[in-house]
Amino acid sequence: MEIIEYFSSEKREHWLSKIEKSDWSAGKFLFKLLKEEKLKEIVGENAEVILLTNGENLVSFCTFADFDDIQPTELTPWIGFVYTFPEYRGNRNAGKLLAYAEKLAKEKGFEKIHISTNHVGLYEKYGYNFFKMMKAVDGEDSRVYIKKL
Repeated sequence: MEIIEYFSSEKREHWLSKIEKSDWSAGKFLFKLLKEEKLKEIVGENAEVILLTNGENLVSFCTFADFDDIQPTELTPWIGFVYTFPEYRGNRNAGKLLAYAEKLAKEKGFEKIHISTNHVGLYEKYGYNFFKMMKAVDGEDSRVYIKKL
């Protein structure tokens, strides 16, 4: 398994086609944003799309960005669009992406990192703590988690 960054990859079209196969609405939305080259416009110019790969297969993906679906906010940075394909679930692959994003945040001088989600019990096992409920851009309530780095 290898972690690569989408925007740095020479095989963007290949990885984009793999992201498109996600069975999750947010994964489909990420595909649309990448295809239309709008992701950085929405979540910040420093956005990275982190891909956990197994050869030519996409195992998991997430974003590491200045913003996510909680806007406007002074909280930054964010991990977003965390997804693992069904056949790879149960092996803590999402944790590999989280650890990588946390390392990036630390290297950039951040002391905390955030996740907006409706999942309960997933991110806690990776050291995230519930921070508070906040409104997402779609008007829905979202659980915001925080981790000190």
